[in-house]
Amino acid sequence: MARSNPWTTADLPDLSGKNAVVTGANSGLGRIVAEQLARAGARVVLACRDRAKAETAVEEIRAAHARAAVEVRLLDLADLGSVRRFAEKLAADFASLDLLCNNAGVMALPRCETADGFEMQFGTNHLGHFALTGLLLERILAARNSRIVTTSSTAHRLGRMNFDDLHGRERYFRWSAYGQSKLANLLFAYELQRRLAARGSKTISVACHPGYAATNLQTAGFHMEGAKRLAEMALYANRLFSQSAEMGALPMLYAATALKVEGGDYIGPSRFFETWGPPTKVSSSARSHDAETAGRLWKISEELTGVRFAALEG
Repeated sequence: MARSNPWTTADLPDLSGKNAVVTGANSGLGRIVAEQLARAGARVVLACRDRAKAETAVEEIRAAHARAAVEVRLLDLADLGSVRRFAEKLAADFASLDLLCNNAGVMALPRCETADGFEMQFGTNHLGHFALTGLLLERILAARNSRIVTTSSTAHRLGRMNFDDLHGRERYFRWSAYGQSKLANLLFAYELQRRLAARGSKTISVACHPGYAATNLQTAGFHMEGAKRLAEMALYANRLFSQSAEMGALPMLYAATALKVEGGDYIGPSRFFETWGPPTKVSSSARSHDAETAGRLWKISEELTGVRFAALEG
């Protein structure tokens, strides 16, 4: 039996008339995803906290694709005030939103807190995106067959939800905190799909992960604490073992656009323990499918952010 050809950016459907938001799109995977969505015809908002870097990314995308409809809007997921301002302005300018890519994230940072006092990894990776999705949900539901794509990681398998110390104030380990935030991403994505399905919505929630992709994510934490040697080691490991950022972006692009994708799917690389290769549907840990834990996380996330998904209630 002949094997089907692996999915690539050449398989992107025509996205003309579609509106998309990609968080953390000034560099890395988000930058590539934004460019490819724009190349396929979508109007893409690069939602970033660094305007200068985002404007440079926009200039590069327009230089490569003259007709690309791309723009920058400021968003700091580590500040709920910024999330609310972003959502309010976007809702005022867009009647509908076809695609939200919850991509931005931080990894293995020394302990620090968001503007609202949350542990930075949990606050940025999960709570910021939870709030953003809830605040944009009305516009997302207004689009036909819209999608919400949330980026997780194979590190979710190391994660456990420590509800007694979510913010690591008693004990903090950078990698366990990262694993918790990535597990939270999956719990959120799956619970969101359950709630969308219960309402009979055609909007779907999908999760993805990039495998081991060469981006600056691996070195950011080391640079924050001035650990130059560890940053150099991480870069060396990237050169030896990782796949390119272009390949790492494929699971997100597949999750966002492929016709075969269904709500609740989890998309990742297909080869060598999901570290590299073309995108495919993959599995996640038993913890990520625990509906009771997901419901508890949802309730706590509403309390911490002050955001409710009113359109999915009642």
